[in-house]
Amino acid sequence: MPDEARGIEELIRDAIRRGEFDNLSGKGKPLDLDAHFRAPEELRMGYAMLREAGFVPEEVQLLKDCDALREELRTCQDEARRRELSKELRDKRLTYSLLMERARKSK
Repeated sequence: MPDEARGIEELIRDAIRRGEFDNLSGKGKPLDLDAHFRAPEELRMGYAMLREAGFVPEEVQLLKDCDALREELRTCQDEARRRELSKELRDKRLTYSLLMERARKSK
């Protein structure tokens, strides 16, 4: 084994002993590599970097926002606030629909 590899392995062992890997996200969960291998090979590294940086595609964020708005709307008692929430939800749904339509047309 080359000296470089031994050096790297020793660094990893030291980090394990210090507990630097104890609180990693996804610890104890199986890796889901399906999405990784479905992505075109030339995009995989970029996608992985964005995911690790916490980047969320706009359409995914819109869906999350819609879910949050629906939940807030479900529990909201103030009528004026309900109207604001309903309008914001309609706007987000429209934006999402336009994004999806644009994506379908670009294929």
